[in-house]
Amino acid sequence: MSFLQSIGFWEVCAVLTAAAAACAVLGSFLVLRRMALLTDAIGHVLLLGIVLAFFVTHDLKSPLLIVGAAATGLVTVALVEWVSKSRLVKQDAAIGLVFPALFALGVILTTIYSRNIHLDVDRVLLGTPELAPLSRASWGEYDLGPFSLLVMGVMCILNAVFVGLFFKELKLSTFDAALATSLGFAPAVLHYVLMGLVSLSAVTAFDAVGPVLVVAFFVVPAASAYLLTDRLSVMIVLAVSLAIAGAVIGTAVAYRLGVTISGTVAVVMGLGFCIALIASPRHGLITLVVHRIRQRRNFFDTMLAIHLLQHEGTPEEEAECSLATLHSHMNWPGPLTLIVAARVTERGWATVRDNRLALTTEGRHVASIALRGPSSLAAESVS
Repeated sequence: MSFLQSIGFWEVCAVLTAAAAACAVLGSFLVLRRMALLTDAIGHVLLLGIVLAFFVTHDLKSPLLIVGAAATGLVTVALVEWVSKSRLVKQDAAIGLVFPALFALGVILTTIYSRNIHLDVDRVLLGTPELAPLSRASWGEYDLGPFSLLVMGVMCILNAVFVGLFFKELKLSTFDAALATSLGFAPAVLHYVLMGLVSLSAVTAFDAVGPVLVVAFFVVPAASAYLLTDRLSVMIVLAVSLAIAGAVIGTAVAYRLGVTISGTVAVVMGLGFCIALIASPRHGLITLVVHRIRQRRNFFDTMLAIHLLQHEGTPEEEAECSLATLHSHMNWPGPLTLIVAARVTERGWATVRDNRLALTTEGRHVASIALRGPSSLAAESVS
């Protein structure tokens, strides 16, 4: 990598890092509120807001275009909630109804009134963060760096300050909106402020990194962090860290392979989510498989202990508890019966006497609790 390429690499990394952090700070609340798909909807309806604002300003460089796009995002949120609150359709269906209509309206207006404007399909569909260093911000004779970096840096600080100041209120309204209302926290106002920042972040990030990464930065890191922790504060920190790591690693891989940065960063973050899904300590697939294996083993061990208890001291005890015939009485395969018997003995629930299983005091206690039902077993585990 040459010196100039190195400069471009770090500037692109900086832009992507700022965009990733700005989106990931708010992404945790979207995931927890089950509103992640709204980011995709907002990303699609930005065109309508930009077109309408252009009709007013007739200036493609006017900052009012961003205001118009952000306002359209809020309108989308309001319409989705209005449709879903009618209880005629669910929220996911409401999103699918609202954003195609608004997006199509934006396309129609663009087609009618801007026939001679060329739209770069790659930039609109994928985004081109590698071109971010070409648009520079300056102060007099001083070069301040990529303009997108300054915009996303300000957006990141704004989002972080908002979450920091209203963390308790956001947490309460996210998990219990009714309680937040009873305590006078005005969750509806807080919700629309949050969605306003989401919309503004999506608009600025859309211009900086493209629509694919806007959705990826909002959803993927937060979803990965959700699998790794049960604490909201830790989830936010993890989401931001994972988003930044995905941006840097993805950019490095894209430069190395000479492929699109947006797609590579999205793929890297997707792989990170797959790793979290598989290897999460509490909610990962490996943990679930291990938990189910332990449950199955405990079920067989408990059933054998109950069988021994029910025939303890009866005339049939010798036949029912003999290792030679136990499999026929339990209706288990012979090898499985021997494995369970060995495990029960190892756990100290039973002993082997004259080729016959006999419960210990601990095994008798476990079987008695299991016979009394799940509530007794839960109470015993708590005590």
